[in-house]
Amino acid sequence: MRRSAGLLLHRRGPGAQLQVLLGHMGGPFYARREAGAWTVPKGEYDAAEPAWDAARREFEEELGLPPPEGEAVPLGEVRQAGGKVVTVWAVEADLDPAAVVPGTFTMEWPPRSGRTEEFPELDRVAWFPLDRAREVIVKAQAAFLDRLAEHSH
Repeated sequence: MRRSAGLLLHRRGPGAQLQVLLGHMGGPFYARREAGAWTVPKGEYDAAEPAWDAARREFEEELGLPPPEGEAVPLGEVRQAGGKVVTVWAVEADLDPAAVVPGTFTMEWPPRSGRTEEFPELDRVAWFPLDRAREVIVKAQAAFLDRLAEHSH
């Protein structure tokens, strides 16, 4: 079973509105998509690595910034459509999306061309109010938004 772990940053925006930081998945498959193309910054890890350590490591790999300090609220796990189990912690922190230096991945593109191209793991990072975040986040990950909202009241 594939496992992934990540950090969901949140802050209070205008009017004390709860906002979350999401990343738009990079690469050609998501280039023209919004709905279902945004994710909690996260990444895969193997069973030997504690999920919390993986979440912090992956945050740094995906965003090129050290993971923020602060209380980490466990939001549990969800199983995505492809079967991957994702574990997430919420951390209250502010971060300037312009400071992000995304990690990259390499894939064959175009398909069956024999050429490889490098793409950013996340091609955009942005703050969203919860209602807008629900419209664009990977479907299974919406549960994390609900859990964060419950915790923040």
